[in-house]
Amino acid sequence: MNNKELPIPAHFKSEKVGEVWRVNYQDIASHASGWAKKYELEPASYDDFKLCLILVDVQNTFCIPGFELFVGGRSGTGAVDDNIRLAEFVYRNLHNITEIVPTMDTHQAMQMFHSIFFVNENGEHPEPYTQIAVQDIKEGKWRFNKTLTHNLPYNLEYIEKYLLHYTKELEKSGKFNLTIWPYHAMFGGLGHALVSSIEEAVFFHTISRFSQPYIHVKGDHPLTEHYSVLKPEVSTGPDGELLFRRSESLFEKPAGSETLYQKLVDFDAVIIAGQAKSHCVAWTIADLLNLAKTNDKKFIEKIYLLEDCTTSIVVPGVIDYTDQADKAFKEFSDAGMNIVSSRDPISSWPGIRT
Repeated sequence: MNNKELPIPAHFKSEKVGEVWRVNYQDIASHASGWAKKYELEPASYDDFKLCLILVDVQNTFCIPGFELFVGGRSGTGAVDDNIRLAEFVYRNLHNITEIVPTMDTHQAMQMFHSIFFVNENGEHPEPYTQIAVQDIKEGKWRFNKTLTHNLPYNLEYIEKYLLHYTKELEKSGKFNLTIWPYHAMFGGLGHALVSSIEEAVFFHTISRFSQPYIHVKGDHPLTEHYSVLKPEVSTGPDGELLFRRSESLFEKPAGSETLYQKLVDFDAVIIAGQAKSHCVAWTIADLLNLAKTNDKKFIEKIYLLEDCTTSIVVPGVIDYTDQADKAFKEFSDAGMNIVSSRDPISSWPGIRT
């Protein structure tokens, strides 16, 4: 662990963080190689203290104003402000970050948290942010849209049985009801892509440290929400069958929940940032905490939460999850995880070996 922080490269423009633009890979690669020579950056494989940075869903759909699920928080500019700090954190700590793990929320239209999946008795679809509970399914207030059956690898009888099972499982878990979200993070679309400024910072790290990012895709199964990076909200069907057993990694690396967990425990420190604090970030941390309690309690103390690089979902006049997220982070801290600021040198964080 190097105590000295690096300067921010001149190509980074904080005023562009809230915009979408094409990263000039060749120029950035040349700049990164020169940067590595100038500051004597060694390949990440040489790191004695191995540090992993998890970037949860830092995608246009959540982070760019005007996109489908922009996480503005109470300030209205939350995700943009977070990503300014996050990009600067990556640049200042290029020499300390061993590997970056960007996660990619990945959806298509016909998934159970999008309006098209349900209809009421009049054939109308639910509006975004509609909450669907067990009773709504039992009473037929919201029903599966039968016209979608030919697009899904399940028959009508199974899906109808599954919806009751699914909402019951959510109720038992104590989490939110099934939420209908605006169409977002559509696979192959602009909203699915990483935020340009973060993509550029990750690429700069890749070239300067010879460290390939471990890109983790989640959320593409049609019959479950998938907030946590580590596992879907419901992973079994009404008869106890597994919904799926496969890799969800873009490059076919093994990325099941336990496999990804085992990858993370090999690091000396794991830093978590991204969007949204109240949903994908909080539930990823909660799953990580539960796995650590079961497998290696000492690992809990190696987890660092960049609280100034994450924001809760707030839709003015509709929903505000800030308080719930803050409560969750307090519970994580009480359990032994470290709440830290991107502005402070990593070497000053508790438990960091220098």
